[in-house]
Amino acid sequence: MAFNSRKKEEVRMKCKTEDGGWSPYLAGAMVGLLAIASVYATTQWMGKSNYLGASTTFVRAAGLLERTVAPDRVAANQYFTKEKVRVDWQFMLVLGIFLGALISSATDKSLKLESVPPTWEKRFGPSIGKRAVGAFLGGIVAMVGARMADGCPSGHGLSGMMQLSVSSFVALAMFFIVGVLVAALVYGRRSS
Repeated sequence: MAFNSRKKEEVRMKCKTEDGGWSPYLAGAMVGLLAIASVYATTQWMGKSNYLGASTTFVRAAGLLERTVAPDRVAANQYFTKEKVRVDWQFMLVLGIFLGALISSATDKSLKLESVPPTWEKRFGPSIGKRAVGAFLGGIVAMVGARMADGCPSGHGLSGMMQLSVSSFVALAMFFIVGVLVAALVYGRRSS
């Protein structure tokens, strides 16, 4: 009986980290399965040639918002003519990413609302306004970068890497290199 309870505890510990979070191995395996299911669904069921990605959705969401106040401008916009402003499977995917993250953080009890993360507060102070401006500007830089790279990190990292796409390897390497450099510039080096 004690052997079975110890085995169950070992299995439970492999599914969770010491702080109660999800195991990165389990989460990685689940993302891999999601990627395979996504490729199958998008190519076989929907007849698409593009796989998992999210950056176009944010541009479409901006188009949906703009269409409520300036529909003629959206209709005349060359980019929106090409990308079609609509709620599609990618839009629902992004919504699902948000909801999935919310549910997983609630289930492992790591969900907490904070307007200024401790790392930011330590470096820049407790100003919510400064944090909001920083997040907004960072979002703009990330979106411009994703559009320049013809895809976001999730698209290149999951879909492109699955296809062994050279451009995705390069784009993903650049995302990481620039991310590390920017983090070092913004937050500085850790003191030992």
